[in-house]
Amino acid sequence: MDAPEIDYRAELPPHQQIAAWILARIKSGDLQPGQPVPSEKELTDLFGVARTTARRAIASLRDQGAIRTVAGRGSYVVPPAGRG
Repeated sequence: MDAPEIDYRAELPPHQQIAAWILARIKSGDLQPGQPVPSEKELTDLFGVARTTARRAIASLRDQGAIRTVAGRGSYVVPPAGRG
């Protein structure tokens, strides 16, 4: 999976850039409801960011209702009806 480089000069902070990339993959259908989103570890490797940055991206998506996290199992795309 190809990810864009983080633009540290952009207005959006890195965690929001990562969250936007994941949201774009959900909206495009690349990530379907029920499918896992990349883990914190995968995001750190993919984007070359700190684990805290990846964690904040996942938390942002969860706060938006785009994903749900199951302890010890990962985070998954929520069906559109469950998004708020």
